[in-house]
Amino acid sequence: MANKKESSFKNMLITLLVITVVAGLALGGVYNVTKEPIALAKKAKAEAAIKAVIPEFDTLQVYKVALEDGTDSLVFNQGYKDGQLVGTAIETFSKNGYDPTPVRIMVGFSATGEIINSEVIEQKETPGLGSKMASDKFKNQFNGKNPADFMLKVKKDGGNVDAITAATISSRAYCEALQKAHSTYLKDGGSK
Repeated sequence: MANKKESSFKNMLITLLVITVVAGLALGGVYNVTKEPIALAKKAKAEAAIKAVIPEFDTLQVYKVALEDGTDSLVFNQGYKDGQLVGTAIETFSKNGYDPTPVRIMVGFSATGEIINSEVIEQKETPGLGSKMASDKFKNQFNGKNPADFMLKVKKDGGNVDAITAATISSRAYCEALQKAHSTYLKDGGSK
């Protein structure tokens, strides 16, 4: 029979130290292996959203615009075709969704300030309720509307937006993100 080691403080400390080092190295390795593919997937999703919210373009100018409160900034992506501005895709967000994770949206504005289209980039709202913000039925109600005359608030709050049934908080977050993008677009003049 093999000799059983005595349970002592020193043996337990060495065992825990070895387990901690091995687990730490394994986690670090997994992080390093997955970091680049995750970044590439996020970039591809943002690029697909830009293409979905503004008309076809041959040149893209990207820059950031600071929010008025100075806490964050929005990413502006201006698409040009043959030197003419065809649309501005703005990556915007709201921290007031049902889930504490920010709702991230890409919204496209025409040169005259109308919403061309919008796409959800990231959300962790309640499945089957708030997650319906990504559905065409909800997001298409904004297409072709100019936030200057279309009130970006749910009807319950005196606006023009039909909220998602049983997901008013998520609907408000979507509207807030669009309003934030429009306000910043107006402040910036839509062009750089």
